[in-house]
Amino acid sequence: MFDTMTFTKLLGGFAGTFLIFLLGKWVAEEVYMVGGHGEHEQAYVIAVPESGEGGDAPVEEGPAFEEVYANADPAAGEGVFRNCRSCHSVEPGENMTGPTLFGVVGRAVDAVEGYAYSGALEEHADVWSPENLNAFLEDPRGFAPGTKMTYSGLRSVEDRANIIAWLDSLDG
Repeated sequence: MFDTMTFTKLLGGFAGTFLIFLLGKWVAEEVYMVGGHGEHEQAYVIAVPESGEGGDAPVEEGPAFEEVYANADPAAGEGVFRNCRSCHSVEPGENMTGPTLFGVVGRAVDAVEGYAYSGALEEHADVWSPENLNAFLEDPRGFAPGTKMTYSGLRSVEDRANIIAWLDSLDG
């Protein structure tokens, strides 16, 4: 069915197609890039205004944390705690990568014995009030730049309120 000449034609067709794609890539790099190989700067830049002015729709805020926290479900907060379980314990005096969270609501920031805090938290809060915990859990590095906590944060205000209510219920 296939003889040597047919196989050679097929191989030549694939090789020719590959060379055409390589040539197209080279032409595209020359057109859209400045400086050739090694330097990859854009040949043109589209200016984008940084301000939110213009036809942008207003960003709708969700419900206030205080309203959500008043109706929080501690049982749902226990389920949300699975995100925290790898670094934190809820047993008194049991520190892991992060400090124990037993009694954290209302406790002074950096008050757990035997845990080496980074010092970044002291600059932003004195006590772990529900509001401070909410801000910290939303964006830990945004709330306290330099904190040792590497978690990116909980985006849902309901999840934050539920977990804070659950943590508050642990110490009675």
